[in-house]
Amino acid sequence: MNKKFILLSQVFMTFMMAASMSGLMSLFHSGLTMEWLAAWPLQFLIAWPIAFCLTMAAWPAAMKLAGATLRARSTSAAAPSEG
Repeated sequence: MNKKFILLSQVFMTFMMAASMSGLMSLFHSGLTMEWLAAWPLQFLIAWPIAFCLTMAAWPAAMKLAGATLRARSTSAAAPSEG
């Protein structure tokens, strides 16, 4: 994957996740009220850059963990069983 693709996918992913999570968590906290509807946009604007920064750090770590997990599984699956 090229860097532009990765960056753009992070922008889209963090937008969707920040919008849904800030909306849902504040909805669970305050209920479906006009105050919730008025507060959600600000919570989203705060959550999005935080989510973007955290994802830029967490995504490479998640990729490494997934790679290590799959390598470990494929190595153990390829090993002959004792018996």
